[in-house]
Amino acid sequence: MKKLSLLPLLLLLAFLLAASDKGAAQDGGAADKPKTFTVENHELKLADPILFFNGGDRLKPESEKALSMVKDYLDAKTYITLLRVEGHTDADGDSAVNQKLSERRALAVARWLVAKGVDCKRLLPVGFGSGKPLAPNDTAENKAKNRRLVFVNATLRNRAIGGMPSDGGGKAAGDPCVK
Repeated sequence: MKKLSLLPLLLLLAFLLAASDKGAAQDGGAADKPKTFTVENHELKLADPILFFNGGDRLKPESEKALSMVKDYLDAKTYITLLRVEGHTDADGDSAVNQKLSERRALAVARWLVAKGVDCKRLLPVGFGSGKPLAPNDTAENKAKNRRLVFVNATLRNRAIGGMPSDGGGKAAGDPCVK
């Protein structure tokens, strides 16, 4: 009886598997690729802004892409035990009103994440009002930069980062576990 070599068969199988993987990547296999995230100074950087309807805490539909990225980040980074959701405003108007608005917006974002399956105990929504501007409040463009939501890793494996308080100095916006 003649022995058959398995080498040609194995090479053919390897070729077919490689070709099918390449086809999957071209046909939408990108969903299988691990997602990459950018974090600077413990802050998750988003490619798209989180937007609200003017003067309120109701999220615009355009925010869904950025918010989904935050959810994906928390799903992938289970060792982040607390993410601070910071609300910031520009300096126009009454500072007390701005403070409350920043808190309501941070809480709205946290509740959106909870509704999508994020554990509410992993989120700490806080408001800063207009107290931490990125730019002077002198032009419409600069004011837009100051109106933002920021996502900061506050604790890793239940340990505060850098000895800082988990709230980062912001005012607690409410409990995202309570509807």
